Amino acid sequence: MEEVLEPQVADLESKGLRKDAVGLLGSVTIGLASTAPVFSLAATIGYLVLVVGEQSPAAMIMGFIPMALVAVAYKELNRVIPDCGTTFTWAAKAFGPRVGWMGGWGIAAAGIIFVANAADVAAIYTLQLYAQFTGAEAAELEANNALVIPLAIAFIALLTWITYRGVEGSARLQYVLLGVQYAVLAAIVVTAFWAVSHGTAPEGAQVPQLSWLNPLAMGDWNAFIEGMLLAVFIYWGWDTVLAINEETVDREKTPGRSAVLSTVILLATYVIVTIAMEAYVGVGDSGLANEDTADDVFALVAQPLLGNWGAPILLIAVLLSTAATLQTTIMPTARGALAMSVYQALPARFSAIQPKYLTPSFSTIMMGVVGGAFYVTFKMLSDNLLQDTILSIGLAIAFYYGITAFTAAWYFRKDALLGVRDFLMLFLLPLLGGLMLTGIFVQSAVDMWAPDYGYTTLFGIGGTFVMGIGALLVGVVLMIIWNLIAPAYFRGETLHRDTPVLVPED
Repeated sequence: MEEVLEPQVADLESKGLRKDAVGLLGSVTIGLASTAPVFSLAATIGYLVLVVGEQSPAAMIMGFIPMALVAVAYKELNRVIPDCGTTFTWAAKAFGPRVGWMGGWGIAAAGIIFVANAADVAAIYTLQLYAQFTGAEAAELEANNALVIPLAIAFIALLTWITYRGVEGSARLQYVLLGVQYAVLAAIVVTAFWAVSHGTAPEGAQVPQLSWLNPLAMGDWNAFIEGMLLAVFIYWGWDTVLAINEETVDREKTPGRSAVLSTVILLATYVIVTIAMEAYVGVGDSGLANEDTADDVFALVAQPLLGNWGAPILLIAVLLSTAATLQTTIMPTARGALAMSVYQALPARFSAIQPKYLTPSFSTIMMGVVGGAFYVTFKMLSDNLLQDTILSIGLAIAFYYGITAFTAAWYFRKDALLGVRDFLMLFLLPLLGGLMLTGIFVQSAVDMWAPDYGYTTLFGIGGTFVMGIGALLVGVVLMIIWNLIAPAYFRGETLHRDTPVLVPED
């Protein structure tokens, strides 16, 4: 049995993570890779066009606004509390242990759901790639759970192992994976604009218009909200850079800068690629508004833009994008569990540190195990149920992002009176971000309640609603149970506003 280090909060000076392992470039790379830009665009642009038409670039911009406001909250909180527990630690200091615990659970729930679904996508795209080169029938391969499930579990195991071996190796892997993604996106954008400008684009192509950036032209309020909800989801993941803050050079500043940089780069990426796609194939029934290709719009442009190798190239890009975000989802969730354990909000075993790699060993392994078990359970029950879990993930994301934004506004409420900059950055912008995320949460829950929302109906209401709200309620139950077993954290004895940040001194 390999030796592990199990810290106790009473005599800790740090949680045991490796110091100064990642710089600004590595941090930004991890933040971008966490959002899976190629996969997110492939799976979202089509549905955006179906909802808001030509205004899809405007929806991307509107979805960026709450993300930017929340990024400000993360940046300011990390400046004074550079703790890898992020939302858990910050909310516990601002609002008390129960809000903090639920914030930590929101991160864990979103992570578990996403790992399961990302592994499924990775397995399916691997089989599609195999079919491209062998001539096998892709649909038959994808429908064979005896192939898909073991392959998905293999992806989870491999990426859990890479994460276990240290954040430096994870960052190096992400350089490669993200580089491939942006090379493919650049090829799509350049060739699409070239074809449009030279009149060689297919029928339905159109010259880009400034009106595509006007959110007021979306048509109606419901379309505006639905488009914004879709756009918000594809920005999720950049907060990974805050979860590795204790392992980042200049941990009080670099993670916050990385978060802001990541969201801005993503905004530019999403808007430019969406405009290029709209210009090249248009928004008609034979273009981006084709419901049959809405879940993978790059299939429309693979061969025309990139030639005979277009389909394999894009399959590889989406596969690598999915693998990258799977790995960077395991990473923050494991560190969140580590922080919760150190402050005695989870069993002590979760605070174990691998002595060679200085990673949260047990938490990382458990993230892979739980994510894999969740995947196998729902995949065996029903593919439709598994699909509804990923549709419900927006509730968990809006939940813990919203908590973080309100935490910043409340934690800094007195400092906000020191000047105009302090009022804006420490109070008003985070507060607006929290209010917007609350609105997104409520509107999402209302929409998901409808029986015809998603792929299943449970108890006469949308299965997506049951999955999303149910995941949060599971957290409430687990919190009550742990409160009965180990009440010290819930009495405020191990984590409160004046608790020192458990990171090594510079």
